[in-house]
Amino acid sequence: MYHPATRPYKGVFPVVPTIFDNAGALDLPGQLRCVDFMIDAGSTGLCILANFSEQFVLSDAERETLTHAILAHVAGRVPVIVTTTHYSTQICIERSRQAQALGAAMVMVMPPYHGATFRVSEAQIESFYARLSDAINIPIMIQDAPVAGTPLSVPLLARMAQNLEQVKYFKLEMPGAASKMRELIRVGGAAIEGPWDGEEAITLLADLDAGATGAMTGGGFPDGIRLIFDAFHAGNREEAVTQYGRWLPLINYENRQGGILTAKALMKAGGVIKSDAPRHPFPEMLPEVRAGLLDAAKRLDPLVLRWGR
Repeated sequence: MYHPATRPYKGVFPVVPTIFDNAGALDLPGQLRCVDFMIDAGSTGLCILANFSEQFVLSDAERETLTHAILAHVAGRVPVIVTTTHYSTQICIERSRQAQALGAAMVMVMPPYHGATFRVSEAQIESFYARLSDAINIPIMIQDAPVAGTPLSVPLLARMAQNLEQVKYFKLEMPGAASKMRELIRVGGAAIEGPWDGEEAITLLADLDAGATGAMTGGGFPDGIRLIFDAFHAGNREEAVTQYGRWLPLINYENRQGGILTAKALMKAGGVIKSDAPRHPFPEMLPEVRAGLLDAAKRLDPLVLRWGR
């Protein structure tokens, strides 16, 4: 069992969904209930303003509102990672400095990209992270995911970990993530403070076998993910395999069917929040998908279905 406030950060750090009311406005009371549930459900830490938080539909002012409100409400109970991704180096630095000032434990940052075609060279990527590292005093997690459309080679990631003071954590989300993680650990050595699993835990077991020390998943059932993660890191791989098999149908449903709205649908069903609505034009969850999700969840009795009842 890991103490959440100490580095290196290890454990289950699910993404906090952004809670809107049915009209699409921020629901701050619902947001804070969501956070309380996620802590009660065993989250080692939290991550806010990620893609799975629907960060792409938020204004800059709303980002600031949420960062202030959530960090103040968590009040140090668990470490919080703030996603500060932006194409602009300076804006990313400003967001990251603000997160640090408000008490963030870490920032998570994708490489600079915009739309389907705006990318920068490997040298510019390295310069981007170097300037960010020089500007803050908390660790940086590089999110290596296909959505950025930017290949990040193992030599580049390892070099940045070895040469940039704050670049120490890596969330790997791509086909063959476990193989890339093994190679990153081999090449980067002790500079890789945190090789982490992502993508809603669909590759969690393989990533744990590869050396993952953290998992950033959806926010609906951290209690279930903890059963897998904790067993593995306690040296009981057989129990981890058993628990992974139990929870895999729900993990798969989130990853392949419910997607971003999964955690909010579960939270609404369990009385944690009043509305699971996305913000237009993001499509609402289809009734058939919701029914399948709840069927998979009820077979496991996660805390989310009982917390608000």
